[in-house]
Amino acid sequence: SGNYYNQGEIRKKELEQSCFLLGIPASNVTVVDHRDLPDNPAVEWDTQLLAAFVLKHIEANNINLVVTFDAGGVSGHANHISLYTALRYKYCCFEMFILFLCLGCHVLVLESVNLFRKYLSVLDVPVSCLLPRDALFILTEEETEQARRAMRCHRSQLLWFRHIYMLFSRYMVVNSLRLL
Repeated sequence: SGNYYNQGEIRKKELEQSCFLLGIPASNVTVVDHRDLPDNPAVEWDTQLLAAFVLKHIEANNINLVVTFDAGGVSGHANHISLYTALRYKYCCFEMFILFLCLGCHVLVLESVNLFRKYLSVLDVPVSCLLPRDALFILTEEETEQARRAMRCHRSQLLWFRHIYMLFSRYMVVNSLRLL
């Protein structure tokens, strides 16, 4: 539930505000609150348990595209890496692979880049255009500002370094992804 620093209820409300700003109705937001999946950047989540939650959500909501982190988790965050590991586990497991195909669900993983590229902002666009990837999203100025407004909804997480992130991170402007 985002209860790191005991801010679970605050962070749930911030998530709903951010999603609302992005046009995602509250009915489409699911918060998983499970004792074995703690919000902690140092804790790796149980792969099978998380994979079961994700698959159940995909099936229940007829989801045909999942976007997640790659093995680097963008920032090395253990919870982010666990999401990738769980999806890779489900997707690479033969039965689940067949189920994903039957559901018509694809998985895109967000490319983690090195620290230099991470803070190049818009200057990373030419580099990203030249490198291999399956999908590339380049945000307009308006979309970038909308993303910043959505991030500002997460007041409890806006530490000094996240302000720098919002100003200079290439992820606020360009995102390269590959199919799992």
